[in-house]
Amino acid sequence: MSLPSSTLTSLPEQIPLAHERPFEAIRFCSPIPGLRLIITAAVHGNETCGTFAIKRLVGEIESGQIKLLSGALTLVPVTNPKAYRLERRPGDRNLNRRLMPTSDPQEYEDYVANWLCPLLAEHDGLIDLHSFQSGDKAFALFGPKNNQNALEPFTHAEIEESLVQRLGCQRFVYGWLETYAKGIRRRADQVQAGRFHASDVDVDINYGIGTTDYIRTTGGWAITLECGQHDDIGAREVAYQAIINALIHLDMIEGVKPLPAQHPQVLGLYDVFDRFHPQDQFAKPWKSFDAIAKGESIGTRADGAAIIAEQDCLIVFPNMNSQPGQEWFYLARAGGRLGY
Repeated sequence: MSLPSSTLTSLPEQIPLAHERPFEAIRFCSPIPGLRLIITAAVHGNETCGTFAIKRLVGEIESGQIKLLSGALTLVPVTNPKAYRLERRPGDRNLNRRLMPTSDPQEYEDYVANWLCPLLAEHDGLIDLHSFQSGDKAFALFGPKNNQNALEPFTHAEIEESLVQRLGCQRFVYGWLETYAKGIRRRADQVQAGRFHASDVDVDINYGIGTTDYIRTTGGWAITLECGQHDDIGAREVAYQAIINALIHLDMIEGVKPLPAQHPQVLGLYDVFDRFHPQDQFAKPWKSFDAIAKGESIGTRADGAAIIAEQDCLIVFPNMNSQPGQEWFYLARAGGRLGY
């Protein structure tokens, strides 16, 4: 749960690296070989619903209430300890961008990556638990269709699309990395045009890689579950039930098999717009998944240029606090996948 801003300002920004909470991964391994699943929470420090859910599950496994039938289960209740301590999204930067090991760690999240990435690579699959600032209900993101393209080659679409429908939500989003890459190309064009200096913005497609994208590069599969708003205690139950549903569906624990979503809303991300200037303004206080009609104004640039919807769509991840040269909002359209 987030603290008031007055409380946050009293927290020390920097403490010695060795004094930060140590990285923690709780492992349970059945004598019977099977799937290797990792579940992460608090990748962003103010998104703690998954932390509560994981701690609850650990207690139930340790007490014998839940038994691991096969495979190995790794639980990471606090993935980003510094951000968690500060109760905000980043420690030094967003852990879910440019997630990869480095031989020259500079920011705190580089140290997290050097621990986390090898851990992710040991597993077959990942469920990453998050929460959101604005929106009305839980949703999940899954990866690309099976392909051998250079951007995001993948062979586990059937597993992701089957599992994601059984986590307990009804809204599903795909197309993240492909859309992000489109935005990077557009941003690079703005650098060429002189709007931004190359040293001030990110024009590397790899900047879009987070936990789920990274494990896919190692041959795994992954799902991100956005469980509810940051301060909604009910999001903890959403996170917990999603974990239980996943473990049952994957035959890792006993239980009644969860049914697939009955009324799925499937959305494909297809475009992203950067903010150019601090005075770029939205036409209204958009929330994620607000519907936008063709011809409707989405926002206005500082120079007066209007951004008009070219088709019926939905806005996703609108960020009125984004900085110039960073993503301002995404657009999605209904339909597409989830065939398993």
